[in-house]
Amino acid sequence: MDSRRLPLGQILKEQAGVTDAQIEEGLRIQREKGGRLGEILVGLKAIGEDDLYRAIAFKMDLEFLSEIPASQIDRGLVSLIPINFAKQYTLIPIRERDGMAVVATSDPLDFYALDDVRMLLGMDVEPAVAPAQAILDAINLVYQRESGAAEQMMSGLGQQDLDALASELEEPQDLLDSADEAPIIRLINSLLYQAVKDRASDVHIEPFEKDLVVRYRIDGILYEILRPPKRLQSSIASRVKIMSGLNIAEKRLPQDGRIRIKIAGKDIDIRLSVIPTSWGERIVMRLLDRSNVLLDLGQIGLMPEQLEITSRLIQRSHGIILVTGPTGSGKTTTLYAALQKINTPDKNIITVEDPVEYQIEGIGQIQVNPKIHLTFASALRSILRQDPDVILVGETRDLETAEIAIQASLTGHLVFSTLHTNDAAGAITRLIDMGIEPFLVSSSVVAIYAQRLVRLVCHDCAQKARPREEEIRRLGVPELASRDVVVLHAKGCERCMGTGYLGRTAIYELMLLDDRIRSLILKNTDSSTIKRTALENGMRTLRMDGARRVLAGATTIEELLRVTEEDTINL
Repeated sequence: MDSRRLPLGQILKEQAGVTDAQIEEGLRIQREKGGRLGEILVGLKAIGEDDLYRAIAFKMDLEFLSEIPASQIDRGLVSLIPINFAKQYTLIPIRERDGMAVVATSDPLDFYALDDVRMLLGMDVEPAVAPAQAILDAINLVYQRESGAAEQMMSGLGQQDLDALASELEEPQDLLDSADEAPIIRLINSLLYQAVKDRASDVHIEPFEKDLVVRYRIDGILYEILRPPKRLQSSIASRVKIMSGLNIAEKRLPQDGRIRIKIAGKDIDIRLSVIPTSWGERIVMRLLDRSNVLLDLGQIGLMPEQLEITSRLIQRSHGIILVTGPTGSGKTTTLYAALQKINTPDKNIITVEDPVEYQIEGIGQIQVNPKIHLTFASALRSILRQDPDVILVGETRDLETAEIAIQASLTGHLVFSTLHTNDAAGAITRLIDMGIEPFLVSSSVVAIYAQRLVRLVCHDCAQKARPREEEIRRLGVPELASRDVVVLHAKGCERCMGTGYLGRTAIYELMLLDDRIRSLILKNTDSSTIKRTALENGMRTLRMDGARRVLAGATTIEELLRVTEEDTINL
């Protein structure tokens, strides 16, 4: 007997190892509540989604696709299917074969949807079975690319559109209407689409005397993307303000706002800053992809021995752990990873942040609001009455916050916080300069991390070479001087948009406060002496830690020199 004629439950028994008892349970639920047996078995976790769709494809003698690479999708066919229709029916045309369109679908029995696709494409269709999530991922990726780059959007704005917009902007009462013109909406949407696609963390819209420049910050570096006509400046600013609920009539004062949007299935939170300049309003949008999964402590860039020490430190019952570095160096990501590691039901964890970047289940998170006098210091006082075990202070900005944090650590709380200093030793002198007594610093602080983000070299185009003598001399890392050492150099390809780099990781300088360093703090010793002592105790500087990443082929010497240029030690 042809096994394709067997009931679906029997096929799942043969292919996925479903038991008779599980099938009986599924049939019982089906009789009571209705529904399809396969979906019920998935709900019971008797099988996975892939098992179900593979069995359906087998029974109907159709092609099964476990994944749908975007490179294999015919963009011409996709352009004929509206994205809303594709998402509603969970299907996407893939390719043309023998005069028919192969359409990936999660429900090959939905003949009405397939008939609609046949009409839209103007050809017969051949269904292929794929998991719903694989289809949605393909839809998001392909339609995101099909949305077009901002450059193409600009070319789509004809001169008549531009002239019409410009003439309307001359009438102040029509400013809101001008901002709602479809071409401007499409332009802003396209800029945001492209920013998400290119992994940009920030979008800058900068006015000058005769130009308007749009730049993206990708992996920490700013790249110019577009130069829209100067005449669109007011309309662009107004549209962005409307999206964030700001006052479009106020152009003399700085304004801050937030935008929540969805782009290609990704939930994006945008922090908006608008400031007045000589040539108009300058706009910076910080993009935060809320669908991103928080990094695990083992994924943020810590080397094995650093990870082992960190895992012990964050299990302490009290003390202060500081993370230092400039803005945008990944301090918050490091602290969130640490909180994730110790976030268990037996711990009460509360944070004070500005702003709350990621929501973490099981943790109480407070966002400061100076307008109602909810500052780091005032929030900290209230937190201490909430019986916390662990406290995260987003940033130690002033003496009052530092004092409360130290008192909290001395009374049995583990406190995490950040400081803006160049290296770990500098955090000590920074606290003392704020007005904290040296004996309080030495008795409360247990460890200080300094960190930077370095770009990861793109392995699709990286080239191997011996390090140059000048590079070895500037780095001052003896390990690179060996004749056997080969390092990678960035080149640039289509995948990394010609930059030679793709993604970032963190490098760390970890200073543990032992008795020698504590005695130096009590003597109010300068940071250079403290740093030299820490090096004698085995601490690695940022540059030394980064050199290990270079030797491992993760980044390049050029990138390490760029990030750690100020990391020089006068021994």
